[in-house]
Amino acid sequence: MVMHVTSCRKKKENRRCNTEMSFFVTGRIFGLLCLTAIMGAVTYYIRRAEGGKPMEVRRMAGIDAITEAIGRAVEMGRPVFCSHGISDMRNATAGPQTIAGLSVLSHVADQCVNLGARLIVPVRNVEVWPVATDIVETAYKAAGKGDEFNVDDVAYLSSDQFGYSSNYLGMMMREKAGANIMIGAYWAESLQLAETGNRVGAMQVAGTANTHQIAFFVVATDYCLIGEEIFAAAAYVTEDPVFMSSIAGQDFGRIIAVTLMILGTILFTFGSDALLQLMEW
Repeated sequence: MVMHVTSCRKKKENRRCNTEMSFFVTGRIFGLLCLTAIMGAVTYYIRRAEGGKPMEVRRMAGIDAITEAIGRAVEMGRPVFCSHGISDMRNATAGPQTIAGLSVLSHVADQCVNLGARLIVPVRNVEVWPVATDIVETAYKAAGKGDEFNVDDVAYLSSDQFGYSSNYLGMMMREKAGANIMIGAYWAESLQLAETGNRVGAMQVAGTANTHQIAFFVVATDYCLIGEEIFAAAAYVTEDPVFMSSIAGQDFGRIIAVTLMILGTILFTFGSDALLQLMEW
């Protein structure tokens, strides 16, 4: 089916053009094929996991260090701080980081309950507050220690970015944090939090996909999860086969991207634009 459109006027040009629009829009078909391949890979790995063959996620020192940090805090008689960043869960780019941070919070809460550590969760967003509260409370109830849960330890601090960070800093100083775990979306407050945690002697594990903040976590914390490692961490700690399968499918997409980059470099080196023409298809 072809629809002919005539007399097209551009805003910056006073000329007429005849445009032919087909059922398929050229320039997007190649992207559609790549997306379909990635979706197919994710579906395959999910089906494989459901069949009893889940994918394995490599061990990450940062996640393994969480148990060590909590154990150290227990030995010192100090509380564990665990935050999931300052974004809500609806943000298109930062929301997934918050969800990953909440998955890690669930793991931290289980560890704290089992080891007898006090867990303090600083929260910035009102809509995330009840979710974080439920995660921690569920960990206590699952261990048969529901009466030990203190709702005040999941503390809503402020909706303001630096109001939140200043309260967070003050809490770490007053409580003498033994461990500080920060996984999620962080911005300008990242170095403030990391430096204060280091000042009070807390063992720190941090991670974010905000690339402009990773350097601060690297230099000021003991262990750092870089970029998309925080999403792998969520799968690692929950051992959810769907999470792991999704990561495997995304890795398939990365393989496609790297292959295209290498192939494109080789072709352009020898003066061919065949790959560019294919991508414009």
